[in-house]
Amino acid sequence: MLWAFRNPIRLVPLLYLLAIALGTAALWLPVSRAGDLGAPLSTAVFTSVSAVAVTGLIVEDTPVYWSMFGQIVILVLIQIGGLGTKTAATFFALSVGRGFVLRRTVEREVEREQLSLSDASFAIKLILLITLVVEAVATSILTYRFHVQYSMPLDEAFWHGLFQAVSAFNNAGFSTFSDSLMGFSADAAVLLPIIVAVIIGSLGFPVLQDIIKCGRNPSDWTLHSRITLIGTAVLLLLGFLVILITESGNINTLGPMGWGERALNAFMHSAMPRTAGFNSLDVGAFRDETVLFNYVLMFIGGGSAGTAGGIKITTIAVLFAILVYQIRGLGAAEMSGRRISNRLASQAVTVIMFALTAIFVATFYLSVRTPHSLTDIMFETISAFATVGLSRGITGDLPVDGQMVLVALMFIGRVGTITAATWLAMGAVGRGSPRRDPAQDPIIG
Repeated sequence: MLWAFRNPIRLVPLLYLLAIALGTAALWLPVSRAGDLGAPLSTAVFTSVSAVAVTGLIVEDTPVYWSMFGQIVILVLIQIGGLGTKTAATFFALSVGRGFVLRRTVEREVEREQLSLSDASFAIKLILLITLVVEAVATSILTYRFHVQYSMPLDEAFWHGLFQAVSAFNNAGFSTFSDSLMGFSADAAVLLPIIVAVIIGSLGFPVLQDIIKCGRNPSDWTLHSRITLIGTAVLLLLGFLVILITESGNINTLGPMGWGERALNAFMHSAMPRTAGFNSLDVGAFRDETVLFNYVLMFIGGGSAGTAGGIKITTIAVLFAILVYQIRGLGAAEMSGRRISNRLASQAVTVIMFALTAIFVATFYLSVRTPHSLTDIMFETISAFATVGLSRGITGDLPVDGQMVLVALMFIGRVGTITAATWLAMGAVGRGSPRRDPAQDPIIG
């Protein structure tokens, strides 16, 4: 096993598996379940993976099925999974971006410069500080609202506020309310803090660091930050407009609401499919056109080096830039005056094909094994792979093997995208090709 500890790319999946195993063991204890009996192993595994992968898909109602101890375990797993994702993804992203090669320690000299322990220490401290501040602010607002507006005892209000805040910033989507946030669909004071926490968490640490360091001057931001922020704004606006238009005539979702409440919930559901699994509307009642657009939002996801899922905004931006330049018959694709390297283009295509393949295989298997519609199955598989957590309500009805398929998707979607992207970016370093065969390109199209 020493080979894993000599290479962080191999170490990250093992650490996630360790957290999942410990979480499963804790949730399997009888004390974790409400009542006298312990949870089945499959339920403990599914919930642990969903929490560590900060997904939010559930097979049992969180506040009803799990005891207070069990809910605390889930909250701890969410925090561990969120911090682990931000730390690992940020470290890999900074390493790749600055030309580092990951070796046995982060202090070894590499091609261009040396990544010292002080650099890693600073990044981790800033991640912890941002996490603490955002979660503390969101917890305070929600606790006050639950206590004053809904007459909850202060300790109960604090617990609900804390759980929702941690789940939101880590883009997990777990909730201590059986209907998620549907009971607060008319309350902007509850929905907006959660939306803001979700969006901040979905941007990724490098973007947050840029904003803190460079302030409001976009010219000082990195290309990655500009792409992520612009892409986030475009997807939020586009999602808001599409959901508002498609669901305003739906009597089971936005139809009965006034325009202010419609706008609030349309904005809510433009942010959640890209990263978090909270819902203030009945997702199972969405029209087909809304579901189809949700596929796109979930698949794209949020920013890299954060807790958001999906293939990431930068990946789709690179692919779109390549597509535009190919259609126009121009030379190498560019973004903001920067040429996109062939290696980066290959990485983007590989990540997208990897995601599509995983989703297709899982969808095909569940279509054979279950009676559910293709629409619902695809929604579930994309949500699992993109670690979104939204559901059409079929997760708990799947057979155990079907639930394990979603478990695999959640793990691959969370850990695989980090390690695979890093491996692709760094795999060629230090490994020269022994020979080059003569080029012979097949016909395309």
